[in-house]
Amino acid sequence: MSDLIEWSALGQVLVAGVLVGAGIPALFALALRLWAGTTPDGEGAAASTDQAPHDTAGRAPGAATIARPTPVRLAGAILCMAVVVGAIVTGLVFLVSGGH
Repeated sequence: MSDLIEWSALGQVLVAGVLVGAGIPALFALALRLWAGTTPDGEGAAASTDQAPHDTAGRAPGAATIARPTPVRLAGAILCMAVVVGAIVTGLVFLVSGGH
């Protein structure tokens, strides 16, 4: 039976499948999470009904104020997105050039 299955090739395909099938989407999700701002605790909860319809900034009551991501988080998000875009471009170039 070992003559029918090339175990090293099977292992390479398995590793590549796990990296591309789970690794790239995980990096994309991490990039989105890093890119998203943060909400301080307690904000974003529903406001009581006795408040004015809008505050002075024009926000509805209970609207969350979302802070921008820190420069480190933004750099991490950009790095993750660059890896994802690079993997996509590499895959497309490989397919277009006739590789299979």
